[in-house]
Order: sequence, then C-alpha cells, then structure tokens
Amino acid sequence: MSSPARPETDSRRIAQLALPALVVLAAEPLYVLVDTAVVGHLGPVPLAAVAVSGTVMSVAVWLGTLMAYGTTGRAARRFGAGDREAAVAEGVQASWTALAVGVLLALLAQPLAGPLAQTLSGDPATAEAAAGWLRVASLGAPGLLLAAAGNGWMRGVQDTRRPLFFVLGANVLSAVLCPLLVYPVGWGLTGSAIANVVAQSVSGFLFLYALVRETRYLRPSPHIIGQQLRVGRDLLIRGAAFQACFLSATAVASRFGVESVGAHQIALQLWFFSALALDAVAIAAQSLVGAALGAGSAAGAIAVARKVTIAGGIAGVVFALLAAAGSDAIPGWFTPDPGVHDQAALVWPWFIGLMPFAGVVYALDGVLIGAGDIRFLRNITLAAALLGFLPAIWIAYFFDLGLGGVWAGLALLILIRFVTIVWRWRSGRWAVVGVQR
Repeated sequence: MSSPARPETDSRRIAQLALPALVVLAAEPLYVLVDTAVVGHLGPVPLAAVAVSGTVMSVAVWLGTLMAYGTTGRAARRFGAGDREAAVAEGVQASWTALAVGVLLALLAQPLAGPLAQTLSGDPATAEAAAGWLRVASLGAPGLLLAAAGNGWMRGVQDTRRPLFFVLGANVLSAVLCPLLVYPVGWGLTGSAIANVVAQSVSGFLFLYALVRETRYLRPSPHIIGQQLRVGRDLLIRGAAFQACFLSATAVASRFGVESVGAHQIALQLWFFSALALDAVAIAAQSLVGAALGAGSAAGAIAVARKVTIAGGIAGVVFALLAAAGSDAIPGWFTPDPGVHDQAALVWPWFIGLMPFAGVVYALDGVLIGAGDIRFLRNITLAAALLGFLPAIWIAYFFDLGLGGVWAGLALLILIRFVTIVWRWRSGRWAVVGVQR
C-alpha cells in the first residue's frame, strides 16, 4: 500500500478539479445543440424525432450520472487512505456494472423503440423516424455508461484532466462526423445516430483503456458491486424525486396556457444550465471530501466543505446577478412572443432569488455525496418533494395561482433542502473518517 494521500483543501485545488469537470459536464449538452442544429435542417419531422428519442436516451445519461457520483465518493476514500489500487478497483467494478446495464439498454431498445416512440410522439411519421434513430443510437449506451464509470473513479483519484481530453475529444470527433454523415454521405437522420454512437463508444473505450493500464485485477467482484448498487439505489430514489417534481411543475404550468408553459420551459432550462455549472464545484467537493475522510482527517473534510460552500454561494450570486442584468433581454433569445415575455417576468424574481440558495445546496450535495451520507440526502429530498413541493404545486393548480405559484413550489423544494442540508453540514455528523465498507 502506498503512503496516505495528503488531502489538499486550498482554493486552487478546488478550482483545478472543478474547471475541467465543468468542461466535461458541458461537452454533452453542447454536442446535443450541434446535433439538433444539423438535424433541424432536415425538416420538422426529423427534428421532432430526435427530440422524442433523445428524451428516451436521457434515461441512460441519468443512470450514468448516478453511477459516476456513486463511484467518486467510494474511490476518493480509498485514494485518501493511500490505497490507489483499491480506488481503481472501484472503477473496475463500476465498469462491469456499466457494461452490463449498457448492453441491456441497447438490447431492450430494439423491440421497445417503436412502442416508446409512438407513445411519446403520437404522430406516425415522427414515431417511425424516432424509433429508427433510437435503435441505432442505443448501441452507444455501453460506451456512455463506461465513460460515466470512468469519470467516477478518475474523479475519485483527483484526475480530472484525462476525462477532459477523453470526453471533449470524442464529442469534437462526433460534431465533425454528424454533418458529414447527415449531408454529404447522405445517411440523413441515421447519420446523426451513428455520430452519437461513435462519440460514446470512443469515449467509453478511452476510459476502459485507461482502466486496463492502471490495474491487472479486472475480474468482477459481486461483493463490491453489491455495495455500489446500494449507493446507486439511494441516488436513484433521490433522482426520481427530482424528476417527479420537475415533470409535475411542467404539467401544472401547461394548464395555465401556452405562454405560461413556454416561459416556464425557458426558466427551467436556464435553471438546469446553471445547475450544470454549479455541479462542477460539487464534483470537486466529492473528490476532496472523500479523500480527506479516507485519510482520517475530519478537520480536512470540514475545511473543504466550508470552502466549497463559499464557492457555491458565490457562484450562485454571480448567476443571480447575470440573470437580473439580462431579465429584459434573455427571454427574447428564445422567443419573440410578448405573452411569453410577460409570463417570464413573473418567474424571473423567483429565479434570481433562489440561485444563491441553490449554489450552496448543490455544493453541499457534493460534500455529503463525497462523505457517503447519501441516505440523508435521499430522505431530505423525498421529504422536500412530498411534504413541500408537491402539495404546493397542486395548491397552485387548484387555486389558479399561475406560474408564480408553480415557482413558489420550486422555491419551497430548494429552501427545505437548504435548511436541512445546512443543518447537517453544521452538525458535523457526516464527517465519518475511514474507508466505507
């Protein structure tokens, strides 16, 4: 066993981990924008088909995020304890799970693509095109999930530079291939799906190659996989609670009219984009907190938590100021409709006011995930959803409170999580040293 890793808690180290992670997080959404722009020139049916089938593929992306987060904390503890080999072993077992789940998704997509596309689209032409795209694009699921597992263990050993090159390089390759396959080669919508598969497969192969070079112990371990699945279960339940909240918010907003749901969609997508950027701080927190606790330093973990909480709060304030400065212009980037602009004006004060709280919450999410305190995160998310958000959102619907009522429900979700997660942070109960079993 190598000597214990000395956890670094300075702000420069947080930035060194967070900035490459931010680029990795942004690479996939940016590629989706390129893909959408390319396909959009084929006509409305192919564009609608990508929207429908992309919604189904987002399930694989979500599973990948859960896998990466679950692996990071466990690998970081072992790395902090000076056992890099055990940290990499977490990546080996996560990769076996990723490969199995990815192959299963690719196989299930072949018979289920048609019924799923028909259910989501309702239009026969769109459903047929979406099913064809999904059958091809699903073949990239194993690579996508292998890349997620690779990101997880590499973040755990505080290596965010190689994932930057692996993910960014694969997405740049695919962004070049997509227009070539769609237009000059003439494969149309199928060319878009093949470009997706190429990006995900290349990225997955690069992470797998890096893993093979790190260790000779590549056999599956049911015991470790079982431990990882228990962590993944709690993250899955937590994520499902968020999905239920956001789907309910969109469903209720749509009851208030086209302008309301349009304004809600604009604000919600901007919220997701902000969350993406703030997650980079959370990823740094996962790695550094896990390493500090694995090294037996509760004080080091608490110091990291304090610094990333400040960083998250500052980032949230910056986003709030940018949103406030662009309150008149930003809705116009998405639509010229004055009715949507009027509804967006109702949402904007909520959006601005919540952002600093969200910055702190996302940072502390990373702290507690890194500490392995995932059961607590699961419980408070369920409580905030079931006791706060969902009752508030349906009250807004029944009493016709409009879009302001919808975002008041979202505010309640954030504020309940803010109060409880800050309390947990201040209590110090999460800072349990040693290697988790």
